[in-house]
Amino acid sequence: MPPNYDGEDEENRSTTFSELKHLCLELLDLLQNPKKNTSTLAQLHLFLRRSSPDSLQPFFDYTLFPLLLLLDAAVNCRSQSKVDLEDRPVMSNALKTPHKVSDAVAEGTLQCLEELLSKCHLGSVDQMVVVLKKLTYGALLSPSEAAEEFRDGIIRCFRELLLSICLCSNESCSCKEINGWPALLARRDWEPPLTQISKYDSEPEDCLVLFLQSQTASAAVGHWLSLLLKIADVEASRGHRGSAKLRAEALTTLRLLVAKVGTADALAFFLPGVVSQLGKALLVSRTMISGAAGSLETMDQAIRCLAEFLMIVLEDDANLSGLEGSMDAAAGLRSNNEKSPTSFLEELRKMPYKIRDQSEIVVRDSRSEVTEMSTPKFGSKQKSNTNSDSAIGSLHVVRTIDWIVKTSAHVDKLLSATFPHLCVHPAKKVRQGLLAAIQGLLSKCSCTLKNSRLMLLECLFVLVCDDSEEVSGDAQLFLEYLFTSRARHHIKDGIAEIFCSLVENLPKVVLGGDESLALSHAQKLLVVVYYSGPQLVKEHLLQSSVMAARFLDAFALCFSPNSQFAGSLHKLILSRPSSTGYLPSIAEMKATNCFGNEPSKVLEFPAVENNRVLSSLENEQKEYELPCMPPWFVFVGSQKLYQSLAGILRLVGLSLIADSRSEGSLSVVIDIPLAYLRKLVSEVRAKEYSKESWQSWYHRTGSGQLVRQASTAACIINEMIFGLSDQAVDGFARMFHKSRLRWRGRAEFDDICHRNMDHPVPDESVWKFCQERGVSSQLIDCIGSILHEYLSPEVWNLPLELKSALQQFECEAGDVSLHFIQDNAMLHQVLIDGIGIFNLCLRQEFSSCGFLHLCLYVLLENLICSNFQIRRAVDGVLHVISATSGYPTVGHLVLANSDYVIDSICRQLRHLDLNPHVPSVLAAMLSYIGVAHKILPLLEEPMRSVSVELEILGRHEHPDLTIPFLKALAEIAKASKHEASLLPTQAESYSEHVKSITSNVEKEPAKDSGCSISSCDSDIHMDSVECKGDAFSDIDKHVEQWELILFKLNDSKRYRRTVGSIAGSCIMAATPLLASPKQAICLVALDIVEDGIVALAKVEEAYRHEKKTKELVRQAFESFSLHALQDNLDADEDGTEENRLLPAMNKIWPFLVACFRNRNPVAVKRCSGVISSAVQICGGDFFSRRFHTDGPHLWKFLSASPYLKKPISKQERTPLQLPYRSSSIASSEDSAAAEISDLKVQVAVLNMIADLSKNKRSASALEAVLKKVGGIVVGIACSGVLGLRDASVNALEGLASMDPDLVWLLLADVYYSLKTKDMPSPPTMDFPEIPQILPPTVSPKDYLYVQHGGQNYGFGIDFSSVETIFKKLRSEVFTAEV
Repeated sequence: MPPNYDGEDEENRSTTFSELKHLCLELLDLLQNPKKNTSTLAQLHLFLRRSSPDSLQPFFDYTLFPLLLLLDAAVNCRSQSKVDLEDRPVMSNALKTPHKVSDAVAEGTLQCLEELLSKCHLGSVDQMVVVLKKLTYGALLSPSEAAEEFRDGIIRCFRELLLSICLCSNESCSCKEINGWPALLARRDWEPPLTQISKYDSEPEDCLVLFLQSQTASAAVGHWLSLLLKIADVEASRGHRGSAKLRAEALTTLRLLVAKVGTADALAFFLPGVVSQLGKALLVSRTMISGAAGSLETMDQAIRCLAEFLMIVLEDDANLSGLEGSMDAAAGLRSNNEKSPTSFLEELRKMPYKIRDQSEIVVRDSRSEVTEMSTPKFGSKQKSNTNSDSAIGSLHVVRTIDWIVKTSAHVDKLLSATFPHLCVHPAKKVRQGLLAAIQGLLSKCSCTLKNSRLMLLECLFVLVCDDSEEVSGDAQLFLEYLFTSRARHHIKDGIAEIFCSLVENLPKVVLGGDESLALSHAQKLLVVVYYSGPQLVKEHLLQSSVMAARFLDAFALCFSPNSQFAGSLHKLILSRPSSTGYLPSIAEMKATNCFGNEPSKVLEFPAVENNRVLSSLENEQKEYELPCMPPWFVFVGSQKLYQSLAGILRLVGLSLIADSRSEGSLSVVIDIPLAYLRKLVSEVRAKEYSKESWQSWYHRTGSGQLVRQASTAACIINEMIFGLSDQAVDGFARMFHKSRLRWRGRAEFDDICHRNMDHPVPDESVWKFCQERGVSSQLIDCIGSILHEYLSPEVWNLPLELKSALQQFECEAGDVSLHFIQDNAMLHQVLIDGIGIFNLCLRQEFSSCGFLHLCLYVLLENLICSNFQIRRAVDGVLHVISATSGYPTVGHLVLANSDYVIDSICRQLRHLDLNPHVPSVLAAMLSYIGVAHKILPLLEEPMRSVSVELEILGRHEHPDLTIPFLKALAEIAKASKHEASLLPTQAESYSEHVKSITSNVEKEPAKDSGCSISSCDSDIHMDSVECKGDAFSDIDKHVEQWELILFKLNDSKRYRRTVGSIAGSCIMAATPLLASPKQAICLVALDIVEDGIVALAKVEEAYRHEKKTKELVRQAFESFSLHALQDNLDADEDGTEENRLLPAMNKIWPFLVACFRNRNPVAVKRCSGVISSAVQICGGDFFSRRFHTDGPHLWKFLSASPYLKKPISKQERTPLQLPYRSSSIASSEDSAAAEISDLKVQVAVLNMIADLSKNKRSASALEAVLKKVGGIVVGIACSGVLGLRDASVNALEGLASMDPDLVWLLLADVYYSLKTKDMPSPPTMDFPEIPQILPPTVSPKDYLYVQHGGQNYGFGIDFSSVETIFKKLRSEVFTAEV
């Protein structure tokens, strides 16, 4: 006991000893009476926890003694065999306990012992041996003999024992050569223990660390290695009953034991057993997902323990001399050709030599230190194998070259069987442990484990692409370290070998069906290419066209649509998206205010800031990602697999422009896959020349394969070109530069590999440097050649529907395979994606080089494709192009390039036989962009072609194009309506403006008016005109200002006439189709007519305002004697052309009546609305005679109840039809109509009557038929049909506004005829009684409404309905009239 202590310490020691004495005596008493219920152990544990190490260390032996006695007693009573003559001495009778020690006492003992060992240091080797012996007995207990908590306590005590072993104070001791802590210690595992000896602790006579490394302790070390592995294995074998916690504790303690021993000489003998057991644990974990064997913590500990053991035994520094003795091993480190003769002789001196007749090998290491490793002799029979004797010899192995080679081979087999599978383990913790193991093995055992080096690198490549940022960041950081100049020579030779092997086996792995294996394989290749740089790609893939073709063929096998048949049915079902959906552009069009019906300014395109464009582009790419996975690849693998494969192609494309020496390489390599597209184009041309059917062409050998090869080639080209874009380079930076964040966020790195490490990577990546070189012209030329093939008409003429494929040639018979149609659709989808990718690469140059003008019409053309996936692809690409070009919406993009689009449409409209889809393209474009009114002047030429095609001859020649042409015409009519609605406001505003100018000039002819002549804010280009201070004082300026006013007036007149002409042409072309029996045609024609009527009305209204303006200008010209200007004003005076509305309505009316006569319910409903709108616009006087003449065709729909079918009269019976005539008689359709359809028709007609009668402008149209219409409506209102009550009351309110007396008489006649009681008395005696005014009827035919409106069918009289309606009208209408 050290004498150096003061008085205060002495007092503390006394207090501590007195309390410990009491507790230790209680423990000894408990040893004699184990059943005694005492809290001594809990008190001792509490005392030990709150005591400091300095206060406990002097009494370590005193406290340890009773605890070891209790532990020995607990172990003995739990052991199945009390006495073991070989391993355990027979315990004396005094130490034998008569009663069994309880679990609580045993576990409390271990807790106290653990706390004591954690606070105190072992004083000597003998003391450590005693504690080890007692713990060994406890560790030997099986799960059936001891509880889990007891066995766990034994292991924790042993762990604290190891932690208490500190390095000695002797600086020359060899214990300083080891760290004493696990090399792969995670930051979450342990905190470093106290390393200094207590002031009360005397220096141990022997170094405890050195004792663990000695031959004397080899048996104990080996025994504990075996025990810990056995405990872990037993818990794993117990399945779900096994304890994952105990297994993890055993492996954790095993790692600490290995670290404390820490030398290759002491651990090499145990390498086969330890490695095999740990390898077994890792192999079992592949099939076990639960229980102790599948525990994530135990797997992590097992991986780290295996790596740490190998790092110590097979460390390069410890075995380097032995390896250098072998020429093969030396060749693995460095080339002999690079060595000088002096260095070669020096290495020869370092080679091991064997002294004859002795089994002693002397190895000199690089530090000229000599280590003697003796092997015992067991006689002449054991000369060949010193470790084969049955007796226990030295637990030491001679690490010769042969031993290292054989051991490395066995280790390589073990690691190759486990590590690749652990790379894709779903648990992040396991992958983190694996990464730490790979870092340690590559840093410490790169030479000894030369055979495993490539495998370890491949595993590291997989972890670089890990989903977890922690794993991938650390993996990238370590890989960047390996690629630095200090460590590059260790892996330089293996990178090329790995690269070639990965490329060669890529198709086999991808098509093998194992998703995880294929993904890891692709990720390996991606990482190798990225970190090796473009030089590796050029040397091994692009050095010749043959090598490049071989590489692209390998990727063609991976991307080929043929691989879709390797997928499962589950993938097939998941790959079928819903056919329903909407294009985002449609929602965008509806939500955009500038495309609404409100007056707006001339559309301008302000300069868009770069950050706004980038933000818009990012949003569009999120909505529709470019490049996207080809539609057929879903059968092969996941999106992650495709992204990895695509990343390789992108890096290959970027490698082609790495330096100036590779100029032209891009075009040369791109031509290899582009040849498949050229071959397809030539084959389709040959087919068209020979007029061969699609069926015959497809079934011809290799023809169907051409389409698939072209799709694969397009996919490869798209990815290679996308690699040259900023998005691709930035994507790689985000993916592979996570290590920089990890570098900045960590205060220090593991000592394994980063202790002498500079910053791992330069600030700028070599790939970014390559991308920034002047390769714009090379890229533009390459994309131009690609687009030449992408936009070939032969490619886009491939059929996407069976109907189009079968109707091309009349001679064709049979059926076309659906696979052919599907392959064509996928090809088109990939080509469309390619256009978007090229736009991303060139950005603004895509438009300036003319590529946008070439592609825009093709994209708009596919908006009407029958395949939804193609439409969706086009929609996404258009949004991306608009974003990169600086346009806020697709509508702005198309509007800015509308002249090119309209020119293409007009050119193809002249050849409809070759381009039958043009009408649909025109309709889709006009409806898609939503700004047809902005390009209305450009639509005059297409309008003429559309009008011709909608005539009789055109409809007969192209019957299938009627509806597409009508849809295009509807968009034009809608645009003309939009523009016409702005004209009256503009004309009126301009008229008021001219009027104010004229009045100012007349009042102050000699003064400065100070006014400005500005045009209204319109789309007809009337720029502002400002009067200068001396505008009218100078006669020249005076004339100039009035000339400008006249010019603007004539410009407005021309634009108004253009709008009126287009609207009139739309009405003229659509009017005959109002009588079409086909519902779709009739409905579109009605929309066109309605919009045209509104447009013509607005044009005439604008003309009236314009006429007032013209008169003001004429008066001004006369007053100022501007006769020349007056002659120009009257030059084109022609009022006849402005009278458009009523002549057009005169032609439309018969066809509207014909629409009613066709009796199509949907068309009649829509036609009722059109008539209502037209009459209110044109005025009722024009229609008075027409309603009187043709009204019966309209009122006929109100003559019968929808719930009772009226018998067909002789006039309505179907006439005899010739066989080739199609029957479209209304009776046949009416008989098939549902009751609710008839009810809706009657509601529509009643609403039409209500709208016309309530509007004073249109009410005159019903004056000639007022009594008849009133009688019909009253008959419906008095019936019990609830579905017609609201509509009939609404109509009666409107008719009452015209003639309330008539409506009251018709209703009162029915009401008072049915009501016999409570008749109201007249207000005065002068008025007669109601029965005198309305005599009772004898029969229903005597009602006034029947006499005026005629007999109806099925509308009976319901008194409750009559009373309700009469009272409602009396209170709301009749009383108000009075």
